[in-house]
Amino acid sequence: MSSMSSRVNLRSSSRTLLHPRMRIRSARCSSSVSGSSSSSSTVSLTSRPPASTASVDDPILLRAARGERTERAPAWMMRQAGRYQAVYRKLAEKHPSFRERSETPELIVEITLQPFESFRPDGVILFSDILTPLPAVGIPFEIDNEVGPVLEKTIRSKDDMSMMHDIDLSKVSFTGEALTTLRGHLDGTGATLLGFVGSPFTLGTYIVEGQTSRLYKTVKTMALTEPTLLLDMLDKLAVAVAEYACFQIEAGAQVIQIFDSWGGQLPPTMWESISKPSIVKTINLIKEKHPDVPLTLYANGSGGLLERIASTGVNCVGVDWTVDMADAAKRLPADKAMQGNVDPVVLFADENSIEAAVKDCVKKAQSNGPRGHVLNLGHGVIVGTPEEAVATFFAASKETFYDKM
Repeated sequence: MSSMSSRVNLRSSSRTLLHPRMRIRSARCSSSVSGSSSSSSTVSLTSRPPASTASVDDPILLRAARGERTERAPAWMMRQAGRYQAVYRKLAEKHPSFRERSETPELIVEITLQPFESFRPDGVILFSDILTPLPAVGIPFEIDNEVGPVLEKTIRSKDDMSMMHDIDLSKVSFTGEALTTLRGHLDGTGATLLGFVGSPFTLGTYIVEGQTSRLYKTVKTMALTEPTLLLDMLDKLAVAVAEYACFQIEAGAQVIQIFDSWGGQLPPTMWESISKPSIVKTINLIKEKHPDVPLTLYANGSGGLLERIASTGVNCVGVDWTVDMADAAKRLPADKAMQGNVDPVVLFADENSIEAAVKDCVKKAQSNGPRGHVLNLGHGVIVGTPEEAVATFFAASKETFYDKM
């Protein structure tokens, strides 16, 4: 793999580059988190040094996610790897099953590296899915090409809770293997490797609803009529999510993003009482084992939740595109890093508009004083986004220095 010093021209068409399949290395690495009722399976991985110890030599994104003001805002994108890239679509033709693509180590590595080869972002996020660990806790799911994730069994009563068990990390060994390989390839490039997990509530919405929902009527009704049942399920999920996050860190992830994707569907007071407690437990359990690893929390539609998100103990607050970044800078504590928040639709505009949006976002993030800022979109990359626009976004991020604004 080429290094940052010999990176491809971000404005050139380099998107057909593919990283060759890589041999997965193995050694021993165990992952467990206090708070689980029984020990989890031990999975063999390559041993790695601690994911994060504060150093000026650390990658720029790692430093920014901790809350440090860096020389510029490092950048990556949610849904960074995926269908907007021709090279991904070509691979998907050969491997039409999403579960195969996201649960086969060699394919995970190849897909994860596709946008890195093309655009050289500062962050490289694992290609996976927030539902990936569900079978490891006893909740199987399938992906329907029309409706998305579908769960045959749901939890809607106390008796249904019996199907859940402590996380069996051997059932997600592919995640660890892929991360270990990715870390080996990214070391020395200046890029930061990100892992991610779904929040307990967001995972819980699928477990209760059975699939993606528009109104989340069933889970919100449960929150109102059977809060003890829902909170018990979320508490169990918090332990599993924390173990899965620690497993990713020990395999090589340097930053973990927690996606409370559907947390914004809750009124702020309900988010405070239903989603937040399990998120706080997840964060505390991760921090017990890995206190130096930055954690980012993103909730779509979180304009009314920013202060509450900041109070969870997370290092970095994800801001969606519906919030003005200058307002977010005023509302959030100075020691909290921010991530975001260019509107994904901007990438369908011309080059000048993209560059202006990047500079505006970066400037506004610093408008209430210096802080760590990780440049990102306010939501994931939209299918059909021109690859040239993604290249322009990353090029603009590397040219926007704080001391020249």
